[in-house]
Amino acid sequence: MPTGPPPRPHVLLVCTDHWPGTLFGHAGHPVIQTPTLDTLARSGVRFPRAYSECPVCIPARRTLMTGTTTATHGDRVFMVDNPMPPVPTVAQTFRDNGYQAYAVGKLHVYPQRDRIGFDDVILAEEGRPHLGAVDDYEVFLGENGHAGEGFTHGMSNNEYGQRPWHLSEAMHVTNWTTRQMARMIRRRDPTRPGFWYLSYCHPHPPLTPLQCYLDLYRDEDPGEPYLGDWAQDPDNLPYALKAVRGRFGGLSDRQIAWARRAFYALCTHIDHQLRVVIGTLREEGLADNTIVLFTADHGDMLGDHGLWAKRLYYEQSANVPMILVGRAGDKRVGHNRVDDRLVGWQDVMPTLLDLAGIAVPDTVDGISMAGDERREYLYGECGEDAQATRMMHDGRYKLIYYPTGDRSQLFDLEEDPEERCDISDSPEHAGIMCRLKDRLVEEMAGLDPAWFQNGELTGLAEREYSLPPNRGLSGQRGLHWPPPPTDPGSSYVP
Repeated sequence: MPTGPPPRPHVLLVCTDHWPGTLFGHAGHPVIQTPTLDTLARSGVRFPRAYSECPVCIPARRTLMTGTTTATHGDRVFMVDNPMPPVPTVAQTFRDNGYQAYAVGKLHVYPQRDRIGFDDVILAEEGRPHLGAVDDYEVFLGENGHAGEGFTHGMSNNEYGQRPWHLSEAMHVTNWTTRQMARMIRRRDPTRPGFWYLSYCHPHPPLTPLQCYLDLYRDEDPGEPYLGDWAQDPDNLPYALKAVRGRFGGLSDRQIAWARRAFYALCTHIDHQLRVVIGTLREEGLADNTIVLFTADHGDMLGDHGLWAKRLYYEQSANVPMILVGRAGDKRVGHNRVDDRLVGWQDVMPTLLDLAGIAVPDTVDGISMAGDERREYLYGECGEDAQATRMMHDGRYKLIYYPTGDRSQLFDLEEDPEERCDISDSPEHAGIMCRLKDRLVEEMAGLDPAWFQNGELTGLAEREYSLPPNRGLSGQRGLHWPPPPTDPGSSYVP
């Protein structure tokens, strides 16, 4: 009896927030517990040289959803009320080719209820009702007797204080996101393949893990932050780094250790909850015909080099996890593989479309990670003000540029993976420095004219750093019942 073509694959894209590429058991971390993701890494291929081209939430997610660079999609800052660019999204492209497309969790677009091509989005937006929408997670809390209490634990979304989660386990956003995705898979149209986007809010602060996960790390040494030679003298740091240290400084060694424990706990919680989603695929008979890609929008410095959070091109901030599991038997992906090619978030959309047999839109800048084509360089740009920074990476050597003060750093990641030694002034690396800087200038030409004089990159004048007030406690959320006033035209709110 003749057989028809194999069924088209389902696709599960899993995104997390703030998860560094090194923070996994399979990456050699001595403390973190990530058994699920370690198994997935062995079941497919991982890309240790994966980077967020603009390591901050909104610009990175625009890249993920469109397969485009910041120059194409138009945000290298963090434009809270900037609509998506008029290009095909990964969701719309899958739908145009007969897929059902659903998202659960953090989308981080504007307007917040813009589905950007998905059939539906079940939303958790980290407490941003002032931008025009009460999200589905806030509604869930209200329906279960906790209206407006999602952030009454008192921890900030952009600081590193920590405490255990204050409500029951079922109320935690990680559990809620998992349940909603499992239900979505079970409620699928069985006549069409599915593209599912599962987007967890954590380990992005607030650092409020479940007590049981915090207990996993209570007696563990979370490791001390390391400090590069170039980071020893705080007065000689680039202006942007002085600003980061000023914002997050003052944590004691004990506070840093517990912040790291809480962060690890949030990661392990996600790792365990992901098992529920994979288990749902298995029980529905979909596991062997589902492509899975796990990643993060950026990492977190977690105190290394005296720095915290994102918006930086050091490894802990810009290097992200990229784990790809193909459908059973797909030799383009294979299993138990490590692929050292240089990849970025712009490559996720074309990779998933390629593996699903769908033509990649001409608007896409990225390239498939399942193909033979490889890039020589990866460019990154983040910010436009005095704290802006740029990156040029060739897979081994990384140039980081700060326009304020016209400061450059160069690192050899093969010999110095923790970026402890800045070799930008090394005579033996002068040719590499020149080559990467020439490529950097090529990418920046026309985009940052104020940094050039007579065609030469000169940057901006050095300036003194003065610690500003922090009257809003780094975007602190309050009681969300009744919902806060709507202010969609508000200025930057993290």
